[in-house]
Amino acid sequence: MEITISVIITAILSSALTFGLYRMLERLRRRDAETEAQEIIRIAKQEVEARRREAELEIKEAALAAQTESEKELRRVRAELHERERLLDKRQDALEDQAEQLRKQEKMVEGTQRKLTERIQEANQRKEELTKLLDMQRQTLHQLSGLSQEEATRRLLEILDQQLQQETGAMIQKHEKMLAETCEQKSREIVLTAIQRFAAAHTAETTTSTVGIPNDEMKGRIIGREGRNIRAFEKATGVDVIIDDTPGVVIVSAFDTIRREVARMSLEKLIADGRIHPARIEEIVVVTQRELERYIQKLGEEACQEAETPHLHERLVNLLGRLHFRTSYSQNVLRHSIEVAFLSGMIADEIGLDGRIARRCGLLHDIGKAADHEAEGGHPKIGGDLLKRYGERPEVIHAATCHHDDMRLENPYTVIVAAADACSASRPGARRETLERYVKRMEELESIAQKFPGVEQAYAIQAGRELRVLVSAKDTTDDSAAKICHDIARTFEEQLTYPGEIKVTVLRETRHVELAR
Repeated sequence: MEITISVIITAILSSALTFGLYRMLERLRRRDAETEAQEIIRIAKQEVEARRREAELEIKEAALAAQTESEKELRRVRAELHERERLLDKRQDALEDQAEQLRKQEKMVEGTQRKLTERIQEANQRKEELTKLLDMQRQTLHQLSGLSQEEATRRLLEILDQQLQQETGAMIQKHEKMLAETCEQKSREIVLTAIQRFAAAHTAETTTSTVGIPNDEMKGRIIGREGRNIRAFEKATGVDVIIDDTPGVVIVSAFDTIRREVARMSLEKLIADGRIHPARIEEIVVVTQRELERYIQKLGEEACQEAETPHLHERLVNLLGRLHFRTSYSQNVLRHSIEVAFLSGMIADEIGLDGRIARRCGLLHDIGKAADHEAEGGHPKIGGDLLKRYGERPEVIHAATCHHDDMRLENPYTVIVAAADACSASRPGARRETLERYVKRMEELESIAQKFPGVEQAYAIQAGRELRVLVSAKDTTDDSAAKICHDIARTFEEQLTYPGEIKVTVLRETRHVELAR
């Protein structure tokens, strides 16, 4: 019995002790859990604080990048404004120089006219005195009846010889004047005929190119992480890439048109490929540069074929191709050179010179513009040195060197090239007119014609040298159409200022339509 009680008491004590130990372990577990939870909360707070600091740093870096880009854009805009201001000042100075030259020429013409009037009066006075003297000599001869026959004949012949000399001089002056007028008229006809037989295309280049993108997400890929892609692209191509809010486009800006074309083609390839990173960018740019060099060579060969100028040195052909990417006062220099070549050949054929040599001189007269960034001096001197280096004819070298104001009249082909160069530069739509002014003049031609009653449509063609007018067959007759054509031409003469001539063609058409059922 005592043993049983002892066992029971021992069991109760064991249970109580076990329960106490269990409660003690439970409290320890709770304390450890709370400590672990507090540690997790503390770590979480630290991570949140670190993330917040990183976000603030990223925001500051983005703000600094945006500020840098804005400052860069501002500098570019200021540089463009400065360049435009410099060009405007240069043009203003040129206009003032031209005005001063015109004033000097007017003074010279007035002085020449005054001197000519004085000489004419003096000549008339001498003529009257000579007439009186001859009358006196005739009377004296009649009185001197005692002279021998030989003496009288000699004196009479002397008088007749003097009279014939005077009449011969007057006839020579008259024919010289007529010959000068005929030559001037013939030269105008030759130049106008050459211009009308060749109509060239004129394009106005800008300093930016636009590249289309499939979506605005591509802009971020072009920029790259922290701008590394766009920096690598600008470094490899030497251009400025402008990425703004304009949807669907990226703008490539550079003054050098060849670099801009390489950048445009490379960017299009990268967008199509999709793999945009610095190594791929450098690879694509190198490949594109090689392709563009082949394209430039092809352009030079096509220009030689078009101008019928074979057997050019390979380097000169390459320089001709580079002129395609060069503009002068918004006129494409390669198209200008081809036009000058054709005009020179036509003028040379008209006056009996070798048209092939003239075309060669005209095609190569501005070759120095393709290499003026590689050497010092103006493009005439650079072009002459290049042509001499590659074994061109003396006529071609002289035309390239002296086709501007420093022209020396020792080579007829140089004079022809200078005239053709002036014609090409002053053609409507070329360098002396901006594209906006050219388009406005074309619209003005059409709007003037459309104001006449009975006119349905008017189209300006041939760079503004011809206007075709369609009149209504119901509202006009053949006689009234002829009058409309005459009135339009007279209105152009009164209201517009233009070089050369404008051909007005009025078309009146009658149509009858029936349906067979």
